[in-house]
Order: sequence, then C-alpha cells, then structure tokens
Amino acid sequence: MTQVPFSSSNTFHSISKQSLALANQHYENFPVASVLLPSHLREAIGLIYSFARQADDFADEGALTIEQRLDLLNGFRDELDLLRAYIKPQTSFFVALGTMVRSKKLPLEPFYDLLDAFSQDVVKTRYANYAEVIDYCARSANPIGRLLLHLYQKSTPENIAYSDNICSALQIINFLQDIAIDFKKNDGKQRIYMCQDELAAFSIPESQIEAQLADVQWQRFMQFNLQRVSALLQSGKPLGRILPGRIGFEMRMIIAGGERIIDKINRVKGDIFEHRPVLNTWDWVIMGLKALFRI
Repeated sequence: MTQVPFSSSNTFHSISKQSLALANQHYENFPVASVLLPSHLREAIGLIYSFARQADDFADEGALTIEQRLDLLNGFRDELDLLRAYIKPQTSFFVALGTMVRSKKLPLEPFYDLLDAFSQDVVKTRYANYAEVIDYCARSANPIGRLLLHLYQKSTPENIAYSDNICSALQIINFLQDIAIDFKKNDGKQRIYMCQDELAAFSIPESQIEAQLADVQWQRFMQFNLQRVSALLQSGKPLGRILPGRIGFEMRMIIAGGERIIDKINRVKGDIFEHRPVLNTWDWVIMGLKALFRI
C-alpha cells in the first residue's frame, strides 16, 4: 500500500483516528491499540502502528521494484530527519507523528530502527544463523515494545530487557506460522527467516519448503524452534505482572496470544503448510482468562 493520504487540512485528532482505523483493517494475532488500553494512549499507539504498517507495506506489498520500495522507505527516513532537525515535515501524517512524539517525549531511534529492518527485508532473503535473526528482531519488533514502554513511563532497563524478549519471541512466532507465506513473497526471491545453518543441520533443503512437506525431519526442526521461542517468550513474561492496570492486562493478553499460537503449531506437529494457526473466539476467551488470573 501507499502512504495513507492525509491532507494538509487534517487535524492531529482526525489523522490519529485514521491511523487507528488503519490498525483495525489488518488482521493481527496480537492486540494493537485495543480498547483495553487507556484512552489517552490509543491515538499515540495508533500513530506508531500506522508508521510501522505503512513502512512494512512499502517493503512487502504490491508490485513495486526494489528501487521503488527503498525510495518510499527513504522518504519516511527523510521525514524523520526533518523531525529530528525540528523542521516541519512535508506530509501531514508526519506533522501529526511529530506532535505526538514531542508531547510524549518519545525517542526517534526506534522509528529509524524499524525503517532499517524494513529496508533489510527488501534486499535480504536469507538468514545464516540465529544471531542474524535476533539482530533483525532487534530492529523489526523490539522498537515497538520500547516505544510503548516510553508511553507507559515504564522504560527501565529491566523492563526493556523483558520487552525485547517478548517482542523478539512474537516476531519469531510470526515467522514460524508464516513460513509458507513468506516463501511465496517477492517473485523469484522467496524469503526464508529460518536459520540456514539449522535447516542444514536438520537436513531440510529449500525445495522441501517449496513442496510444503512436513515430514519427520520437519517436525523435529519445528519442535526445536518452538521450544526455543517458548523459552524466549517465558523469559519476558514477568513484564505482564510488573506493568499496572490496563497496560499490564494488555501485555498479559499479548503474551497469552503468543502462547496460544505456539500451542496450535505444536498440536499440528509443525505442519503450518496445511494448518496455519490463527486465533479464534475460544482462544481469545482463554487468553482473557489467563490475563485476568495472571497465569
């Protein structure tokens, strides 16, 4: 998709409402700017999500060339540069974003990190090892958690460490459930986020992903990944009990969502080709109960 067409006459409030509408148009396994959050934070979170959603779509959606995708991402980077220099941005979306960033005293570095990750998606389709995957997560997912902690005024080193683990885990869970989808993206340059050295260790060639064959070796490979990402998610779980009130409940819901997806992949023995996991109504009930009783 292209940038949301906010006109120069839009007010901050109307732009924020459009950003929230954009968030609601996209299916997500995990809550974003939900009604659980305090009302005074929803517009800010909507703007952050809209920034990430638009930039991510520049990298992935449509039939654009590599150069066109990078140009669009660089356009966002140029707008951030103007904000950093205290110069009025060229688009009203970034005017609204800048107003929110200043009022909430948010750092700009996480926004730049997101653009770096999305730019990497345009040109990089293979990851040699787990360290490379974690490095990508540090820029594609962790910045969102860090921005939210700043909004909550809970950005302590301990909380940041917990948040980074949760966000990286959720990103990897998304990789696992979307292996088939990612492989079909970008004609002729299928993207594989699974570690190349681990695929080799489990004797899984790329042709097996293309053929969508979930044999015993594949099951073992997925089990290895699920155990590792589950441990990573659990290592961040204390944050759901540290954060107070609605934001703590929201965090526990997000963690519970990750746990449900892991459970669903386990139940089909890693065959995400035939059984891509999604959250249904019953899952949300279970997540709500776990969040309510701090399970």
